[in-house]
Amino acid sequence: MSLQLPTSVERYVEIANSDTPEAVPECFASDAIVRDEGQTYEGVAAIKNWMAGTKKKYGHTITPLEFAEHGGQSVLKARLAGSFPGSPITVNFNFVLAGGKIRSLAIG
Repeated sequence: MSLQLPTSVERYVEIANSDTPEAVPECFASDAIVRDEGQTYEGVAAIKNWMAGTKKKYGHTITPLEFAEHGGQSVLKARLAGSFPGSPITVNFNFVLAGGKIRSLAIG
């Protein structure tokens, strides 16, 4: 990747793009929370299922465009392409990182 991303964010993108949800513990804290499409997923098992389900449904890829840190949040602006209406779209991935892991992720 050409952007300098925190290790956990870079690993998240790699996992999402390679369809390897079993690797979720490498970048998410055990009690992490993900918010996507109006749903909330809590804990590694739920996040693994969410990643596998969205990949199966949309076959999407994430291409990082910009990265910035603002007030305790790390924001990745990325192109999201897949089998959904309007693809590709630009989306913000709002991460809260702690201890080298993703504590929370809100996609929107």
